[in-house]
Amino acid sequence: MSITLDQAQIIAKAALAKGRALSLKPLSVVVLDPRASMVACMSEDGVSQLRAKIALGKASAAIQLGLGTRALMNRAEQQAYFIQAMNGLADGNFVPVPGGVLIRDKDGVLLGAVGISGDTSDNDETAALAGIAEAQLNADAG
Repeated sequence: MSITLDQAQIIAKAALAKGRALSLKPLSVVVLDPRASMVACMSEDGVSQLRAKIALGKASAAIQLGLGTRALMNRAEQQAYFIQAMNGLADGNFVPVPGGVLIRDKDGVLLGAVGISGDTSDNDETAALAGIAEAQLNADAG
């Protein structure tokens, strides 16, 4: 099972709306399926040029190791050489800081990951979680 385009767009739009509600800096959002293929990418007006790549790196890191990037950041603090090696294996597309969150269905099946960049890593993660929550609410209502 994989995230659908509709679900990915709901997550991205809700994450951007959360960013606006919190007055965050402009955000980029990338949603990947379980194979790490891009399903959706949205960037707000005024976002800096590298933010979409950083968001992709966060989502990719989460998918590639099956952990949210907050957990990967904690691991990087404990095992810097391991995370450095993973980044090399991922051709530099591995950003282990908060803002990359796994997306699972109500049964825990992995559907994909979302990565967000633009504000602080903690705020990026808050927007990502809001986007996922909105998608789950829509799925429950549907």
